[in-house]
Amino acid sequence: MQTSSGPAARRTAYERLRDLVLTDPAIQGTFLTEGDLVKRFGLSRTPIREALIMLASDGLVDLIPHRGAYIRPSDDREIRETMEVRQMIELDTARQILDSGETPVAVMDDLYRQQVELPVSPDTIPDFISLDQRFHASMVDAAGNRVLSDIYTRLRVKHVRFGISATWTSADRPTQVLDEHSRILEALKSGDYDATAAAIREHIAQTQNLLLSR
Repeated sequence: MQTSSGPAARRTAYERLRDLVLTDPAIQGTFLTEGDLVKRFGLSRTPIREALIMLASDGLVDLIPHRGAYIRPSDDREIRETMEVRQMIELDTARQILDSGETPVAVMDDLYRQQVELPVSPDTIPDFISLDQRFHASMVDAAGNRVLSDIYTRLRVKHVRFGISATWTSADRPTQVLDEHSRILEALKSGDYDATAAAIREHIAQTQNLLLSR
């Protein structure tokens, strides 16, 4: 067992626990205890405890005294409200970058090609969703509004969790995502805001519909 503590151990514990919570739909609705996690990851209790507090701050777990960390399943209201905020930010920043001519199509195109080339399997779904989030975040960040970028970043953990859940729900979802990303890219390249907005709305609606149909 690794008995070290401090920032490095805390970061390691946080990243491992976050990945577990985000990528394993089967643990939603269950409890994680410090003792079980110590055995599972071979880390000491202090960084595990600190990592659980960080996950609670992210809204990914609820710490219940004498029970452990509860992995609360996302309810329909949380899904709808998160997707609503995401859509508001993406539509607003899409308008800003098209008005300014600062459209990050080269960066987005590269991320899209990486997604296309990634062989999708259960093991690579987290990588696929990570590229998905970077694709969208690059558009948001290009607007240069630090407040919007910060809000969008704070939503990232939910976006990742929702994206992975939607991908697990439908085997066809990765192919659909690539098609939807392609339409967003082509609309941005054309400079057509209405087409871009329609593509963004469709992309988010498809993910939301899958999540609500679970």
